[in-house]
Amino acid sequence: MIAIGCDHGGFALKQEILAWLDHEGIEYRDFGCYEEKSCDYPEIGHAVAKAVAAGDYEKGILLCGTGIGISLAANKVPGIRAAVCTDCFMAEATRQHNDANILAMGGRVVGPGLAVRITETFLNTEFSGEERHVQRIQKIDKID
Repeated sequence: MIAIGCDHGGFALKQEILAWLDHEGIEYRDFGCYEEKSCDYPEIGHAVAKAVAAGDYEKGILLCGTGIGISLAANKVPGIRAAVCTDCFMAEATRQHNDANILAMGGRVVGPGLAVRITETFLNTEFSGEERHVQRIQKIDKID
């Protein structure tokens, strides 16, 4: 199951991704926001990150204007590796090399068609498990 959330800057893009998740039969929980009215991304980013870190959800998707602010909030939660991706290569690489567990994108940066392809790539790419990548992730985890 996927945890998904956004602020007002990512609201329209979230609607596109939710439609794709529904079409693909992928279960999710929407953590908000639920309208384009201005809101603060830290609360939503933190809520999704806590849920993913607790193991309640396999992965998360976060959206704001750029993807940056909401990913910063998510990355404050120990065990979270939220990555901003603007193309499919980044989504594939962050899953394979970083075992990223949250995808972040910007509604003012990535168009809906590309965002769906990035999401699909992120959700369908496995962590490589290569020892060098495992060691690097362990070093990141020690920072938490």
